[in-house]
Amino acid sequence: MIIASRKRKENIAEYLLYMWQIEDIIRANGLDIDKITANVIDKYELDPARRKQMVEWYESLIDMMRREDVVDKGHLQLNKNIIIQLVQLHTALLRDPRFGEYTKRFYAALPFIVELRSKAGEDPKGEIETCFNALYGMLILRLRSKEVSPQTQEAIKQISSFIALLSHYFHLDEQDRLFKDDDEE
Repeated sequence: MIIASRKRKENIAEYLLYMWQIEDIIRANGLDIDKITANVIDKYELDPARRKQMVEWYESLIDMMRREDVVDKGHLQLNKNIIIQLVQLHTALLRDPRFGEYTKRFYAALPFIVELRSKAGEDPKGEIETCFNALYGMLILRLRSKEVSPQTQEAIKQISSFIALLSHYFHLDEQDRLFKDDDEE
């Protein structure tokens, strides 16, 4: 909750990856608030008010996961909405000639995105969601101390660069500072 709030303000990509990790933590604890409290919340040194807030936050996420039927897999609608917003921004950036660097980074990452999507053997997802799946997969591999091939490292490097720029533009867009015409300033 505390980390999520900070990440949401600072970096939308980190926020989304963090929230996907929270979904998995909730699943790993069987959607059981007592297990989450023992295995997660109690690891923090929180005052009683903060602890109560964190328990309530996890309880609300558990409730949403049950209501949205993402108990075993999938993502909460609030996280899907972030992907939708990022896809909309991505489309707008590609169409706007002022964002040539963004277009360049996207096309540098695109062959890796296509390759990862074909290797995954999953339903075709959009480029943005495929990027996040790749970044999350890399996060999991690192947490498990798994070896990563140089080709995968290069793919992640290109995808990370692209997503970092998209996240930067997302933040500017939220502040209504992205698409302002030069004569408006």
